[in-house]
Amino acid sequence: MPARERACRNCRRLTTKNTCENCGSSNLTTNFAGLIIVFDEEKSEIAKELGLKKGAYAIKVA
Repeated sequence: MPARERACRNCRRLTTKNTCENCGSSNLTTNFAGLIIVFDEEKSEIAKELGLKKGAYAIKVA
């Protein structure tokens, strides 16, 4: 069974690990909604505006 994705409550990055790869926080939740996937942060206007790096992010985290 694949690991369930969780969202970091600090930076909203999605992960299947016990800590966030982006900020190192262990404050994770499975209660999130929406999804932003950044493939190229240099060309993405949304990534630039939100300050996101390459990866998957939740839009809303509870």
